[in-house]
Amino acid sequence: MKKVHNLKKLPIGLSDFKELISGNYYFVDKSLFIKEIIDSGAKVTLIPRPRRFGKTLNLSMLQCFFEKNETSQRHLFDELKISKHPEIMAKQGQYPIIFLTFKDVKQSNWSDCYDKIKHLISNEFNKHNFLLESDILNSMQKQKFQDIISCAASQVNYENAIKDLSEFLARYHNQKPIILIDEYDSPIQSGFLHNYYDQVISFTRGLLCSGLKDNSSLDFSVITGIMRVAKESIFSGMNNLNVHTLLSNHYADKFGLTEQEVKNLLAQYDLESKLNEVRAWYNGYRVGQPRTDDSFTMIYNPWSLLHFVQNSGTFGAYWVNTSDNRIIQELIRKASEDVKKDFELILTQKPVCKSIAEDISFPSIYNDSDAMWSFLVFSGYLTWKSRELMQVRCQADLIAPNFEVLDCLKRLVSQWFSESIGSDTYKNMLDALKEGDVPAFERYFQQSVVDCMSYFDVTKKKPERVYHAYVLGMLVGLSATHEVKSNRESGFGRYDVCLIPKDTSKPGTIIEFKAFNKKDDKNLAAAAKSALEQIEEKLYESELRTRGIKKIIKLAIVFEKKKV
Repeated sequence: MKKVHNLKKLPIGLSDFKELISGNYYFVDKSLFIKEIIDSGAKVTLIPRPRRFGKTLNLSMLQCFFEKNETSQRHLFDELKISKHPEIMAKQGQYPIIFLTFKDVKQSNWSDCYDKIKHLISNEFNKHNFLLESDILNSMQKQKFQDIISCAASQVNYENAIKDLSEFLARYHNQKPIILIDEYDSPIQSGFLHNYYDQVISFTRGLLCSGLKDNSSLDFSVITGIMRVAKESIFSGMNNLNVHTLLSNHYADKFGLTEQEVKNLLAQYDLESKLNEVRAWYNGYRVGQPRTDDSFTMIYNPWSLLHFVQNSGTFGAYWVNTSDNRIIQELIRKASEDVKKDFELILTQKPVCKSIAEDISFPSIYNDSDAMWSFLVFSGYLTWKSRELMQVRCQADLIAPNFEVLDCLKRLVSQWFSESIGSDTYKNMLDALKEGDVPAFERYFQQSVVDCMSYFDVTKKKPERVYHAYVLGMLVGLSATHEVKSNRESGFGRYDVCLIPKDTSKPGTIIEFKAFNKKDDKNLAAAAKSALEQIEEKLYESELRTRGIKKIIKLAIVFEKKKV
């Protein structure tokens, strides 16, 4: 790589707009977000996006642009695109601002969560403590103000805090304030994970409805989060709310990096030769409706791109390693047979058609498959290859957006197997299969079924699908060394599973599943012989032969419920 001089610093983990611009960091100019917000005319705007997609930085930019200050901050925008719009620049520095970010509210119990929220609100009130020296507050209001700063106020007063502060600021400045709320659903997700969901939902409903619904002292508000928590839970009766999720064209290019922005970044750091690999690793998020050329706005993951550049073009799973994946793990563990089958398709990079809704209730994601798929889309683990808009929701062909996320999903499945049956047993089972030690594999596999199959329903009419999904999930642990194919044509039929080694000197494996049928089969051994004959007669090994693989293992997995 040639040496590049005078490079700007990369803003890794930096979400303070003023510090970023003043500190000469590399900045992808999203300043037209300001114009788009003003032009929308919306009273309250909710913009859900996956984590680490620039939400906090964009709100910090809004704060720097609009906020009244003793020292002008206009110079921060002199070189940005927004400076070319004088009618918008006329609004710079004209508004009082209330800014709350909940991105770090991730406590494991409601008491600590509530304390954290109280301190956030306290800090915002303290920022405006000049109001205590003014004559716009009466003695009772000053006492309430001081109680909030000292974290001694009642919960009702904290729920009304945004509304009260906006009224005070509007009177003092003779200008209605702008309210910015970042990552509003971060404490809600923690409440869901740690069993204080009802308490945090109740508080958040009180805080937002009080501050944003029918607030005559509000100019406008912008809220960010990962998803829209179901309307009846949080935004009940808030008729002034405009929601623009990943399904909307509004703000489609304002969060995450566009193709041209990525090209500019890579060229700046002499990494443009890696563009095609970067696309495969970090691109793929679809946003909005198809444009006239029948394509969507495609967005790259900014967090991963910045770390990729910082590490001199080293590819890695930078985004997926920054969060607690327990919800995803639970979704995989609790998934039904049909959902596991769909996961199998996604892991083999095939789309699955699902219904997607914009508003989600967290408790429903474990038992409502539509809510689960919607959660995976809006949290960034899936995107759509194509979609069709319907009245309330849309039908979408879902896929993993890129290699980074696909690899994460595979590792989560492998981790579940490892935890369920024991890491040593899981490793030994895969090693036995990989090396062609069939007796050892049979022994470990039978034990894994006993340990793991309590999570599966093998009493339905098509138990083969259950075992099929189970084995495909298990084989994810071999994705680094093998290609796993399912239900593909080979010879004169379709095999169930084919395990193709990337090293052709290693054995390949054909697997056929068969449920024991008392009418047709004398015993499990006879059924296994029948399944093996099917592999031979239909020449399922043909694909392996054409790949140059000489050693081929043919396995029949025959079962009667949990007896293998």
